[in-house]
Amino acid sequence: MRRIHVGNALSAFGLGFTVPYLYVYVAQVRGLGSMTAGLVLAVFAVAALIVLPFAGRAIVQRGPLPVLLAALVTASVGALALGLAGNATAVLLAAMTLGAGQAVMSPALATMIVDCSTAETRSRAFAMQFFLQNLGLGVGGLIGGHLVDTSDVSSFTLLFSIEAAMFLVLVVVMATVRLPHSPRVEGAPRSAKGSWKQLLGNRAMVQLCVLGFVLFFACYGQFESGLSAYGVEAAGISTSALGTALAANTAMIVVAQFAVLRFVERRRRSRVIAAVGIIWAVAWVAAGYAGLGHGSRTMATAAFISTYALFGLGEAMLSPTVAPLVADLAPTGMAGQYNSAFALVKQLALAIGPAVGGPMGASLHAPYIVTFLLFSLGISYLAVRLGRQLTPVQDHPWRARSRVVAQGGAPQESVAA
Repeated sequence: MRRIHVGNALSAFGLGFTVPYLYVYVAQVRGLGSMTAGLVLAVFAVAALIVLPFAGRAIVQRGPLPVLLAALVTASVGALALGLAGNATAVLLAAMTLGAGQAVMSPALATMIVDCSTAETRSRAFAMQFFLQNLGLGVGGLIGGHLVDTSDVSSFTLLFSIEAAMFLVLVVVMATVRLPHSPRVEGAPRSAKGSWKQLLGNRAMVQLCVLGFVLFFACYGQFESGLSAYGVEAAGISTSALGTALAANTAMIVVAQFAVLRFVERRRRSRVIAAVGIIWAVAWVAAGYAGLGHGSRTMATAAFISTYALFGLGEAMLSPTVAPLVADLAPTGMAGQYNSAFALVKQLALAIGPAVGGPMGASLHAPYIVTFLLFSLGISYLAVRLGRQLTPVQDHPWRARSRVVAQGGAPQESVAA
């Protein structure tokens, strides 16, 4: 588990070097224009949508470790190629390669965490993963910002080379991992089509995927598109204040992650997700005040920064809740398939969210706030509805464990039938 967490931190550190500067690199440094830069960002989402439907089946059949190693090598090749690409075709092909590798890492690492944890330790394991990912992204972005020079192509080539090297270092670290033997999957479908049919037959998982889409669409899909455009256009937020808001989001996650963990662990998962919907609704109200409240510039900036901080609080509550729930809904040995399906839903939301929120945030200020305020309240409704589909062990594992211990038994790991 320690090696897996080191791997998560290294991969996030490498991504932090390049993700914030990708648009500037393609559009300005390489001189390929905003259209090509936009296509590059879209290609990342397209690559994920192509490979993720097959990644789950590969993880189930081959195990998460070989799939992860293949994804890391693919991502390393893509990162290095992106740093050396000088024309639009080469940039798009490199972005497709890097995007495909990155997309597969997430479900593979999540499945490894499931294999190395129990129902008692899983929430903390995923909380640690989320903490290290945000810390790695923040540190990588901070260091990368001091290395880049928009007038020097070689500085960006260095960034992408460092990212490629991080992936290869991660290959070495992960190659030393010895996972427990995965349980044999009894009666598992022999085809990818059969695997998806079985997953779609799990009503609780389908409802969780719908809820997950709304979560990522209404929050993560707005961070760097609609919400930032709204802040600049409606609230008059400066670029430095926007950077402060993003830093406040990361700082809230880093500070609050383990502070809220004990609170989250002892409560029903569906109620925790519902509470996140309420918190995010308050965040959108604060954003509305920032842009539509006609207050002072200082008050508007403070309200906008608090919006990002409240989003970070909700994210810290979700990390030990949603991912373990996906694992607990998966039949024995099928965690890879379920993790890949949820990652696919996430990518769909992250692809559609900016396309919808960006234009709205830039021009339709009041409708934008009202729309995503309603989406946040919808999260609470969907979470309560999901709770009715979950077993007591899936929804409130802490209480189930307490009852078993009180009766003199040993806590058992729960897996959905």
